[in-house]
Amino acid sequence: MQLTINQFEVLVSIEANKKKLSQRDIAKDTSLSLGTINKAISELLESSLIDKDNMITEKGLEVLEPYRVKRAIFLAAGFGSRLVPITLNTPKPMVLVNGKRIIETLLDAVVKAGIEEIYIVTGYLSEQFEILKKKYPQIKLVENKMYNEANNISSAYLVRNLIKNAYVLESDLYLYNPRLIRKYEYHSNFLGYYVDRSDDWCIEVKNGIITKEKMGGINCYQMVGISYYDEKDGLNIEKDMEEVFKSPGGKEKYWEQVILDICKKNYNIYLRECHKEDIIEIDTFNELKLIDKTYDV
Repeated sequence: MQLTINQFEVLVSIEANKKKLSQRDIAKDTSLSLGTINKAISELLESSLIDKDNMITEKGLEVLEPYRVKRAIFLAAGFGSRLVPITLNTPKPMVLVNGKRIIETLLDAVVKAGIEEIYIVTGYLSEQFEILKKKYPQIKLVENKMYNEANNISSAYLVRNLIKNAYVLESDLYLYNPRLIRKYEYHSNFLGYYVDRSDDWCIEVKNGIITKEKMGGINCYQMVGISYYDEKDGLNIEKDMEEVFKSPGGKEKYWEQVILDICKKNYNIYLRECHKEDIIEIDTFNELKLIDKTYDV
């Protein structure tokens, strides 16, 4: 059975909460209107995907299974020059913030979502990531020996055959809302939040689909470095990534430019909207001091 996007979002909300939810609860959780929720629940009930108490059924779980996220790929090879002096001896994803490594805020969410295949592409001070295996024995480390001579496309290139049905996560994001990482995804998407003005990488969106990636803009969406790719797009990415990487100047590209810019005609990548307070990229040492007062000495 093929779910509509609204049916999917409601069913995923019900499955994730694992308790009886009112329609208002589901509306708050999904940001869908009450009218949309009411229609989707009626359809799910009629198809026996939920019961009269709005709890997911065995049939509902079976229908969700094709949408399951199979793996998570972390890009963690960079130096993090803007966080000097902390990163002189520690890779940015391994920096402690309020007693927890930055990358662990993401890893904990991935594990909680039941995603069992986890890959971390390392580079700078790669040996320091080994300690993560004590808490997360399932992770596989992939060393990028090109990290110092190429952009982050070199990390994605090494794992290009794994991107289908996978999250790709920048590893220097401090996650406040673990529910951004989900067990199921409907289609390929990139996280972002609306801003009136941005001086950073942002995206334009039309009818829910990303139409342009650019540096700076107004009335746009600030890019958040977490994205998901379904099987079809993942297979295309594997081919396009190799072609771009081996082309003149290809090693200088950011990895997502392959999908959102250079080869964008091959993809329909949807915006998955989040909130600014859900997640933060700690760009500078001054920002780090604001978040964790132990560094303000």
